[in-house]
Amino acid sequence: MNSVWSLDKLYKGYDDPNFLEDIKKVDEIVDELNNFVLTLKENETQKNLLKAIELLEAQRRLFSKLFSFASLRQSVNTKDADSASYLGKLSDKISSTTKSITILKKYISEIKNLDEVINSNPTLKDYEYYLNLIVADSKYVLSDEVEEVISKFDISGGSAWSDLQSYLTSSVQVDYNGEKTTLSSIRNLAYDADSKVRKEAYEAELASYEKIKDSLAFSLNSIKLQVINECKLRGFGSALEQTLHNARMKRETLDALIGAMKEYLPKFHNYLRVKGEVLGHKNGLPWYDMFAPMGNNNKKYTIEESKDYLINLFKGFAPDLAEMVNRAYEEDWIDFYPREGKVGGAFCATIHTIRESRILTNFDGNFGDVVTLAHELGHAYHNLNIMDNKILNTSYSMPVAETASTFNENIIMNAAIASAENDDIKLALVESQLQDVTQIICDIYSRYLFETAVFENRSDSFMFPDNLCDIMLNAQKEAYGDGLDNSLLHPYMWACKGHYYSSDLSFYNFPYAFGGLFARGLYAKYQEEGESFVPKYKKLLNSTTIMSVEDVAKIADIDLTDKEFWRKGLESFAKQIDLFIELVKK
Repeated sequence: MNSVWSLDKLYKGYDDPNFLEDIKKVDEIVDELNNFVLTLKENETQKNLLKAIELLEAQRRLFSKLFSFASLRQSVNTKDADSASYLGKLSDKISSTTKSITILKKYISEIKNLDEVINSNPTLKDYEYYLNLIVADSKYVLSDEVEEVISKFDISGGSAWSDLQSYLTSSVQVDYNGEKTTLSSIRNLAYDADSKVRKEAYEAELASYEKIKDSLAFSLNSIKLQVINECKLRGFGSALEQTLHNARMKRETLDALIGAMKEYLPKFHNYLRVKGEVLGHKNGLPWYDMFAPMGNNNKKYTIEESKDYLINLFKGFAPDLAEMVNRAYEEDWIDFYPREGKVGGAFCATIHTIRESRILTNFDGNFGDVVTLAHELGHAYHNLNIMDNKILNTSYSMPVAETASTFNENIIMNAAIASAENDDIKLALVESQLQDVTQIICDIYSRYLFETAVFENRSDSFMFPDNLCDIMLNAQKEAYGDGLDNSLLHPYMWACKGHYYSSDLSFYNFPYAFGGLFARGLYAKYQEEGESFVPKYKKLLNSTTIMSVEDVAKIADIDLTDKEFWRKGLESFAKQIDLFIELVKK
């Protein structure tokens, strides 16, 4: 078991003969696809659809394998010139198929008896949802030439600006205690037990953004303007409308979610105020103490200990989950520790071609890092449950993307709290969970408000760093209320969150709240139904790639447009806040 991941199952390097051979295949599959669409009028409908599926599957397998290798290498070394070069070349190649794919999708959307054709062949029946989505999306597809231009310009536009944000935030040197450190490392100090360390790390972090704020502001402004213009061209009323369409989610569901969250904000403000008072603050909790540990749970975990802990925990829920966790550790799926050039945060990447995932974390040994591992391994378990789907049926939308990951968090936190040996440990665990929940309620709401305001402002003005900081501070004040000290917030949260820097994925914030509360509801059902719930849960995960968000929830008898469902999840967290207050009073 190593502390860095292995990509050898993909390729052993850029000089690997298999890599060089696959690179050569890129032009072949691109040419075959581009030539195929020129012959659509020569063949009957079913034959065309079957050939289209065959070519699109081959393209997805090849490009996903090559992209995975290059992007994963770059994520642990943003200065890797070879990875950057190959990613650029691959992006250019995939963009050269945009026109052909647009022609193909237009052809599919115009088939009058599509349902009949689909039902006449088992391969097409497997892709019924996929093909019907093409029809639904056709309303927003532009001409072949325009789609190709947008795709090509994005390489040097939105994608390039996004790469710049990743590069700057992973490589900026933070001055701390007379030494240089990384942004990931300094942000980890927010969880330190020493209040002096937390405050100085917060100040050092904010100071570091001064070095890169102008470039990041230009990146964000450029990406958001590109999104606005593309939405107008496609006929979307807003970036949010486009996001909901792509997420296969109704606006009624989002309104029910946000509405319920706003109702419970005062409860979370109270939690923050009480925590602030316990830590000696009179005007609300300062940002740098938001993740201050409380109680007594200072145990540090080695990689091996985290593995044993998670396996023992998950095997009581689903044996195949525990088995997958063991494989992830033993077969080097995980890159654990922070280092210069490695991106911050954590993520899980599915690699359908090898039926595995790869997980990046910035592990420091705290219990919170073990929870992060559980979260990312939840994504891997979600991926495991869709591996048997056809390769074009393996993409799930943003809202359900956080379901399995947050469900895992519920398993680990509830088990840890229930088995706590004393009130000190229980307080530490409850407070740790509330830290995370407050992030998916208050902080996610602030990010939703921020991105909404950014899109509104970017339509007719450029936002310099100070403007962006003001927008962020106003969003935080509304979301956190009097729970935080308004003079000690985090004006640069727009700079460090890569979710804002995507030209094809806006509003990657509310899905975290959705996932947290949806998973909480699913976990409650597991507690009620026991083992009989697990097959239903696995079916639900499998269906996330072939159903709308609302239809997926119906598998568990849930109506997502009903605010009452979301209230139930929030009420369970409110009870955790009551327990926290009871424990600190002791």
